[in-house]
Amino acid sequence: MAQRKENIVMFPFMAQGHIIPFLELALQLEKTNKYTITLVNTPLNLKKLKSSLPQNSSIHLLEIPFNSVAHDLPPCTENTDSIPYHLFPKFLQATVSLEPHFKKLISELVNEQNGQKPLCIITDMFLGWCKETAHEYGIFHAIFIGGGGFGFACFYSLWVNLPHRKTDADEFLLPDFPEASTLHVTQISPYLRATDGSDSFSVFYKKLLLLWKDADGILVNTVEELDKIGLMYFKRKFGRPVWPIGPVLLSTENRGGVGKEYGISAELCRKWLDTKPYSSVLYVSFGSQNTIAASQMVQLAMALEASGKNFIWVVRPPTGFDINYEFKANEWLPRGFEERIKGLGQGLVVHKWAPQVEILSHTSISAFLSHCGWNSVHEALSHGVPIIGWPLTGDQFYNSKLLEEEIGVCVEVARGMNCEVLKEDLSAKIELVMNETEKGVDMRNKANDVKVIIKNAVRNEKNFKGSSVKAMDQFLNAALIMREMEKGASKNEV
Repeated sequence: MAQRKENIVMFPFMAQGHIIPFLELALQLEKTNKYTITLVNTPLNLKKLKSSLPQNSSIHLLEIPFNSVAHDLPPCTENTDSIPYHLFPKFLQATVSLEPHFKKLISELVNEQNGQKPLCIITDMFLGWCKETAHEYGIFHAIFIGGGGFGFACFYSLWVNLPHRKTDADEFLLPDFPEASTLHVTQISPYLRATDGSDSFSVFYKKLLLLWKDADGILVNTVEELDKIGLMYFKRKFGRPVWPIGPVLLSTENRGGVGKEYGISAELCRKWLDTKPYSSVLYVSFGSQNTIAASQMVQLAMALEASGKNFIWVVRPPTGFDINYEFKANEWLPRGFEERIKGLGQGLVVHKWAPQVEILSHTSISAFLSHCGWNSVHEALSHGVPIIGWPLTGDQFYNSKLLEEEIGVCVEVARGMNCEVLKEDLSAKIELVMNETEKGVDMRNKANDVKVIIKNAVRNEKNFKGSSVKAMDQFLNAALIMREMEKGASKNEV
């Protein structure tokens, strides 16, 4: 009789940038053939997840109900990609209503398995309240930070300490994270800049973040060799194991159903890129959740055209408009821009979404103008592509800082959704990175070095295990040790 596989329960926050690393982590664990994986989420998210699972996948998808209307959110709102930016606080607070449903789900899972508890519960960093249920059942609980160590160390320290409220200066240090060096007020998202720590959202948010210390351990979607400062912060802060297991990236064949409707096929993209010289194309995208202002869009369009560089630009409606609406080129781009660059063969303007991994892996790509979201950072650096940073919100500001100041693979061109940007400055940065300047060559060399570091971190061969593979093994062993201790304690009670 085959031994029953240990069950691992995983619960991501309802946002594309969170679901994608959770899904890939689930697929990686499934490949070991040692575990049964249960992914928990709301019905609409599970519908998308189901379509992106390989046909032979044994991953279980378990529904948890969520009524958005009961929280003054639009009907059928189950993912941050379907709400405007200003509704995020309300959406995040509404997710706490999932707690009793999650507890019921775990109870039913244990009963179905004749009292056999899951080996561990891995929950999103925004769902730290799951630890109550995990600890009630004596189940190992880990929080999975889908972003980087440094980025979220800064993010955590800022929200918990609000150091910018204690000074009139534009620059300041983080009191519990001096290794991060100076931060600037422009590196703070609007929510955080506006709060004084007493408003209902910041009180809720701080409470949510402080739950991280109660987890049995923290998984971080990063590579130890590239992110030592951030990892050190969490180890020091919580006195808990911190396991860097990244990059957890969704492989090309599994992306389709999780993402969005592509505005261009991978084949058309590849054909267009095949016509361009080696390292000659700039890829521009601000991720699945973010966009820039209409005035910024016009300046960027003029800069791209004036630079004479080949480019692929994924455009979405500017700030102030529903991000899922149809893109109105005649209103938001310079007159005749799309027709001109198409006629010259200089650029592709892609509406909605583009097959990002296929683009970044093409040899004609030279650089990536990015919002510095962590999934995008990993996708670029895994292919040795340097970054022109335009962080817009959250941890993106600190990802950009790490990439530029510590790793040397990025130059920042702008900061935020409302900053003033000029065509001349944008063009200068594009040329600095893409031309054979000393800086451009140095960034490309460092990006290629990072590509090798990432490749080695996830190597898993007979005689060699990379740092991320070892960290994953250590995490699973820690969960098994707790399981054995629980069993031992139960026997002693009997």
